[in-house]
Amino acid sequence: MAETMMAYPELRHPFEATPVHSEGSTTVLYGGNAVTLTDTGSGDKLLIDPADLSRINGFELKPEGACRGDLCIPLPDGALVEQDGKGWFDLTGFAEHVGQPYVADVEARVWSFSDVPATRDDMRVNAMAPDLALTDRSGEVIRIADLKGKKALIVTWSSW
Repeated sequence: MAETMMAYPELRHPFEATPVHSEGSTTVLYGGNAVTLTDTGSGDKLLIDPADLSRINGFELKPEGACRGDLCIPLPDGALVEQDGKGWFDLTGFAEHVGQPYVADVEARVWSFSDVPATRDDMRVNAMAPDLALTDRSGEVIRIADLKGKKALIVTWSSW
């Protein structure tokens, strides 16, 4: 009788838990970057050292609020929190204040933030389509550059 063998024994437990960061650390995902923080406040909210704010999303705290370039957003009440004798910045509270979507795995100490809406350009006004060429059903090549100054709706589809 033939022996039954698994095709890829090294993949026997592909979903085995692996640590995202070292014990006691917190990982913040924003703008394609992963920032590991070794010092954060406790609880279900993400309380960070105010000095770490610029490493995470480019904002810095000023008297007028959280600022990035010319954009300054006034801080909501409770944005600065005192815990264990140290001052923290409530990043999740700030995200909720500005309408910034985020997801969190509090147990694993990982937070992922979308863009701050106020920092995004209005895509309907400022978006630029890449210069590409497509062949229509009659075999004629249509270039996006040929449509400059005209409104165009590009519909794509894929079977996969």
